[in-house]
Amino acid sequence: MKVQLVSYNQQWPELFLKEQAVLKSAIADDLVHIEHIGSTAVPELAAKPLIDIMVGLPSFKEVSQHIQALENIGYQYISKYEDQMPERRFFTKSQNGHTSHHVHMVELGSKFWERHLLFRDYLRTHEVTRKQYQDLKLELSKKDWNTGNDYAQAKNEFIRAIEAKAMGSS
Repeated sequence: MKVQLVSYNQQWPELFLKEQAVLKSAIADDLVHIEHIGSTAVPELAAKPLIDIMVGLPSFKEVSQHIQALENIGYQYISKYEDQMPERRFFTKSQNGHTSHHVHMVELGSKFWERHLLFRDYLRTHEVTRKQYQDLKLELSKKDWNTGNDYAQAKNEFIRAIEAKAMGSS
């Protein structure tokens, strides 16, 4: 499979805000935090055209009570990844036959939460690193992958190095 990257779309932040409102209404918990993550959250970065969202729960013990709420607003709960990442619940939403949103539900302040925000914020404020990451993504997108996870794994070394830099500068 080929990974389809597109140029940054100025509408992505607005699409996130609209979906954030839908999620807040469905979850109905003022203590939940919802963040735009992934490449669509970084201005001027090429990305797969889907909005990655991270939902931070005050306690991961509450996660099961929110699964149905997300399913009720059109998300599909993908339980098969729980063995690999027991600290995260993963959901997808499709529009017109294409995946349009990913939701990663985690505990607020967890390593997953912190790593994703540090990486996003570092790319937002470091133009050279953002360009290096985009170049890597564009090069990797030319290859055939068995799954999207294989593509994601190929970016891990770069991502972990940037997370380490971001932790050192925060």
